[in-house]
Amino acid sequence: MKDITCKVAVIGGGPGGYVAAIRAGQLGLDTVLIEKKMPGGTCLTVGCIPSKALIHAADEFSRLRHFADGGAMGITASDPAIDLRRTVEWKDGIVSRLTSGVAGLLKKARVKTVFGTARFLDGKTIAAETDMGEQIIRAENVIIATGSVPVELSALPFGGRVMSSTEALALTAMPKTLAVVGGGYIGLEIGTAYAKLGASVTVVEAAEQILPLYDAELIRPVAKRLQELGVRVLTGASAKGLAPDGEGLVVRRADGTDETIAAERVLVTVGRRPLTEGFGLDEIRLDMAGRFIRIDERCRTSMRGVYAIGDVTGEPMLAHRAMAQGEMVAEIIAGLRRGWDKRCIPAVCFTDPEIVSVGRTAEEARAAGLEVKTGSFPFQANGRAMTMGREDGFIRVVCEANSHLVLGIQAVGAGISELSTAFAQAIEMGARLEDIAGTIHAHPTLGEALHEASLRILGHALHI
Repeated sequence: MKDITCKVAVIGGGPGGYVAAIRAGQLGLDTVLIEKKMPGGTCLTVGCIPSKALIHAADEFSRLRHFADGGAMGITASDPAIDLRRTVEWKDGIVSRLTSGVAGLLKKARVKTVFGTARFLDGKTIAAETDMGEQIIRAENVIIATGSVPVELSALPFGGRVMSSTEALALTAMPKTLAVVGGGYIGLEIGTAYAKLGASVTVVEAAEQILPLYDAELIRPVAKRLQELGVRVLTGASAKGLAPDGEGLVVRRADGTDETIAAERVLVTVGRRPLTEGFGLDEIRLDMAGRFIRIDERCRTSMRGVYAIGDVTGEPMLAHRAMAQGEMVAEIIAGLRRGWDKRCIPAVCFTDPEIVSVGRTAEEARAAGLEVKTGSFPFQANGRAMTMGREDGFIRVVCEANSHLVLGIQAVGAGISELSTAFAQAIEMGARLEDIAGTIHAHPTLGEALHEASLRILGHALHI
């Protein structure tokens, strides 16, 4: 095949990579995107989107089961059932529509997509192994966007009854019992969904609490809901391996004793690691920051003309961070003056209820030497939450004591992820308590709790 010469080559078609390629194309840069399978990467094809589809289906089924048992709203239903195979087909249809949409956007931006496995020959030359043979691509600038993969435990290698999140989102038969190893957001999101779909779920977490990166106040409503759903949670525990008879999972409890728990399937979600192997990274010898590629505030690596974005560059491993980096790097290559100056990156757990954390927590602000004030407002006093039948949770605001500058907003509640943008915008624009308090919030909405939490710090909350 004839060699390709271009201005920009992007390795990896996940959220960061395809956004970088689209933006580069929009800016008139001759761009090539190299992707193994289909545009969208882990997030769109086997991660964020499929998991949210499964979560939504599980929520709908759970509501039907609730109404079948008789609920306070006067709604009744009888004999609800779910065909998981059809649910997965519906989920796959959504993924197909989105990947096709991304492919269309790449084409519209005049980006050439090469389907194959990329390998660096040097800092400006990439060999892509395609179905048609080896394709050589020479680029003035290269953007590494290879993402991350699930961490595998030596005692529980993937295969057979042991799954990563990828396999868990493609099951077509409901497991009667499911053990989730890892009580972080991925494990709890998928574990909660399967509990609602009818599986008996046990979560095994090595730390002393689930979601160890969040404070106990935010986690409390989630833990209570897990208990209501019949999910058993073992904290301070570790998975030792499959039981000898192949019917369960051996767990070492906090007290040092071993227990075998029922587990028709085992889902391992103990984290993700950057994908830095398999594409010739050793050929260009970039500086590393531990397991990650070291970058500066413009996503430049130690080699001129080579950039890196997304999960391969470190925490937080979030699709929206990768997207923002990809857009920025494309504009830098096009000659625009850009740098990473974001004040916050929203973190969302799609558990039940959902958790949102934007900006600094009170503990993080104090550790940075700031004097802070905090105020929260419970959804038990929010009319919209009452009408939804979900009063669990609250919104909490963290501000600088003297200036009232909003430093962080944390919340837990049903559907609270939809407010994450408003929270982030307030922090990004440098809002103060008075700005939020002086903004008319529509009634009745969950967002009124943000207004009331701000008023509470100012000393004149109206509804509590």
